[in-house]
Amino acid sequence: MHPHMKPLILLSNDDGVRAKGLNSLIEMLRPLGDLFVIAPDRGRSGASCSITTPLPITIKRLRGEEGLTVYSCTGTPADCVKLALDQLLMRQPDLVVGGINHGTNASTNAHYSGTVGVATEGALHGLPAIAYSLLDYDEDADFSPLTPYVRRIADYVLRQGMPYGSILNVNFPVAEHYAGMKVCRMGYSRWENEYTPCERPEGGRYFWLGGEFVDDEPDETDTDVWALDRDYVAITPLKLDNTDYQLLHQMENELSEDSLSADKAGEEQQEPSSTL
Repeated sequence: MHPHMKPLILLSNDDGVRAKGLNSLIEMLRPLGDLFVIAPDRGRSGASCSITTPLPITIKRLRGEEGLTVYSCTGTPADCVKLALDQLLMRQPDLVVGGINHGTNASTNAHYSGTVGVATEGALHGLPAIAYSLLDYDEDADFSPLTPYVRRIADYVLRQGMPYGSILNVNFPVAEHYAGMKVCRMGYSRWENEYTPCERPEGGRYFWLGGEFVDDEPDETDTDVWALDRDYVAITPLKLDNTDYQLLHQMENELSEDSLSADKAGEEQQEPSSTL
């Protein structure tokens, strides 16, 4: 970034361009730099890093003023980031931000999240990235208590940068006062009874997604689930590299090609030679 140029921050979300969470985020981050916003034209919750392949994507400019540009896009959150970086921006952004999501993206929910997908797409392009979520699904949720935390975390990343391939997944509890901030790991959890079947009047059934969230580590004190349950803001660093290095090292001596070749050679040496 040029020393006399404001930071450029790229914003998107998965609740749609008109969602209160995104528009609250715009106001929170305006003091930190120039904002370029491109978000889905409708809700895309659960889109993760999905992209649009069989259909063309269109965009529409909604706002244009000093320090702020807003577009809507018919694609997914990841499409929005890709399109901005490939076609719309005149320079590379200094930060990519997803949110603020209406609802949790803590623990394993991050794998489904289009909000986290925004940050992931940014990291795939080598850019520092943050995903923000509030554990409140209300369309008119109160985002004002998040302001100093959102700004502090974004300012930290703008100043310090991020390791290549890493993002921050930040989740806020619903609380009148936060206990503080905790940097923590992703907790192990799962959903049970995820679909509710309903009878159709004309026959057959349809299914509503819902479910019950189950914390598989209730006694662990270093997870995002633990922190949120105790009114802490949970900051979880995530990596694009999904490699399980412990399992890799366990398996490499038994299943690597070199080991297989060595085993085969040993078997051949042990076979008795035939005689005529």
